Amino acid sequence: MARDMSDKEILKMELDQLKKEVSTPRTPVNANCADTIAFVEGLAPNDPLIKGVPDDKNPYKGDKGGCIVT
Repeated sequence: MARDMSDKEILKMELDQLKKEVSTPRTPVNANCADTIAFVEGLAPNDPLIKGVPDDKNPYKGDKGGCIVT
């Protein structure tokens, strides 16, 4: 796509992109971190990676049969 464009068109696209980025609202990092921590802690009680999966609902735990290749 860039091969079909002149230098002027490419610079205009870059300028438009920079204008969009400048107009994006910013929030302080500490506010974002607090929101992220609250989100993760709110979901932690139901997270199977933290809580674990009950044996009766774990499809990978069960009969320890062997593999049969025919």
